Amino acid sequence: MKRTNRVFALLGLSFLALNACGQNQSDNFVPKLDTQTECRLTVRGHYENFEALTAEFHNFNEYYPNVELNYEYDKDHKKNISLSLKGDTPPDIFFTYPTIDFSGIDEYTEDLSEASLGFDLSCIRDGLLYRDSKNKVPYLPVYTTSYGMLINENLFKQHSVKVPTTYEELISACDAFSKVSPKIYPMLGHESMVMYPLYFPHLCASLVNNQTAVNDLNSMAPNAGEHLRASLEVAHDFMSRGFVDLDECLTNITDDYDKTIKRFYMGDVAMMLAKGGTVSGTEKRESQSEAFTNNPFKYSFHPVPSTDKGGYFYNTVDLCFSVNKKSQNLDMVNEFMRFLIRSSSLNRMAKAKRMITPCKDMTFDEVYSAFGKIEPSRIINPSQLGLLDAADKQARKAGIAVCQKGMSVDEAVRTFGSFE
Repeated sequence: MKRTNRVFALLGLSFLALNACGQNQSDNFVPKLDTQTECRLTVRGHYENFEALTAEFHNFNEYYPNVELNYEYDKDHKKNISLSLKGDTPPDIFFTYPTIDFSGIDEYTEDLSEASLGFDLSCIRDGLLYRDSKNKVPYLPVYTTSYGMLINENLFKQHSVKVPTTYEELISACDAFSKVSPKIYPMLGHESMVMYPLYFPHLCASLVNNQTAVNDLNSMAPNAGEHLRASLEVAHDFMSRGFVDLDECLTNITDDYDKTIKRFYMGDVAMMLAKGGTVSGTEKRESQSEAFTNNPFKYSFHPVPSTDKGGYFYNTVDLCFSVNKKSQNLDMVNEFMRFLIRSSSLNRMAKAKRMITPCKDMTFDEVYSAFGKIEPSRIINPSQLGLLDAADKQARKAGIAVCQKGMSVDEAVRTFGSFE
């Protein structure tokens, strides 16, 4: 199923207020082609609606008014990528994902690192650019995500509690809220998040530049679970204090998106464990929550501090764009990508969808400002690790077993590699 959205001038006008966001003079766009060129370009992906992109279509048309830009929706796009590229109406630009096998579509993906294209890859944060075995860059990140906790800033201010930036401050904040009347939940989250945003980034930080540990975990070597011990002990220590009401999490937070947001908007949760994809839906749901409409509060998204120096920014690529190098209008496709791959354009798109920008400049959205302040040494990208899917899943299951199922750290360490 595909649906085409033609860009009309009125569609872009609602986004003009975003134009100043992330704007700086150094990435001003200067057309390289004949601005009267006429052609049609399509972008295809799995988003049912992509207003942020269609706004950039409108902005691009200010330079190239005769270029018709269209977004095509395919709900099965990820499965259909190869087929659509071989079909009668292949896209010029298409969504890709870090987890897919690019070898099957290598003949269609342009090397986006080619200097002749003029893309400003320096605006992308270190570690987010993927290169294959041939040093080719087959995609560029458009949206990224992370894991952390939504903070009800009004509750912190009302009860004179400091927003935690270290593990001890996290314990102190939870302890303070646990004693408040009427009841405030110090921390809640969907079961998939308890205590994933604390435990997993902590684990990944211990694996950076530790190839021996990564090799042991990937091969499920005997005693490989020992590499999880320190992180599991932090998670166990936190859960043992009783700050997370698991019954409330399981009963009233039945998904990690809509139900998580609406439970947070009830206003009695100080910290809600979440992922960036959940945060992206917060603004749209403010008006859908009667509790929030009646008693609005300021909120922001923060790393969960797991050490005496704070938490980690575990930054994963959520959505990428690749260019079909067999496009009939490749020069104009690359011109549009050159327009898009700039701090100003990417930050506008991130703000419109409330996702985390892939750019070094993260000042565009206050809700993510805490992540923008994290020291570079505490930013982790999966590409740094080389942890394979099987090991990744076993490590996650070990955390769930300790945090939610009462398994001891010793048993979880021994069971690594055998979790069902």
